[in-house]
Amino acid sequence: MYKELQIELSRFGKAVVKQARTNLTKQRREDTKDLYNSLKYDLDVHKQSFSLSFEMLEYGMYVDQGVKGKSSSNKAPRSPFKFGSGTGKKGGLTRSIEKWVKRKNIKFRNKKGQFITSKNTSFLISRSIYQKGIKPSLFFTKPFEKAFDRLPDELIVQFGLDVNDFLEESLKKPL
Repeated sequence: MYKELQIELSRFGKAVVKQARTNLTKQRREDTKDLYNSLKYDLDVHKQSFSLSFEMLEYGMYVDQGVKGKSSSNKAPRSPFKFGSGTGKKGGLTRSIEKWVKRKNIKFRNKKGQFITSKNTSFLISRSIYQKGIKPSLFFTKPFEKAFDRLPDELIVQFGLDVNDFLEESLKKPL
């Protein structure tokens, strides 16, 4: 019994990670490959229990679920995350955007047609993201739910698995 459980859950974990990575690539969200490379699963099967968890960098949850903006939640109305809640690092978004702006060599111009600094460019982009939010990509959620639906019914019934509880528990441990 547990051998089949281990095989099935291992297949499940591999499928979710593979499809999530594919989604990141298709959505062009793997700029540095850090999030892509951080995706993995961990399976422990014991006589009385089993544990399957997925790991990714913390910001992967924001990319997947989106983030409500400070002044508008139109982009991610169902997201559990919101800018301006006071729980995140101060200035973290601006620093990350500044690195991205430099890596991509993005340059904005002022009204006179002159290029502005990368610091000012990143500030403008960060302010817009902070106010408007981030649209959810569901790069992880969709493959998880699809793979969960393909699990054998007897496995789900026997262990009383619920997709929402399973997803929440699996994503509790950010790297």
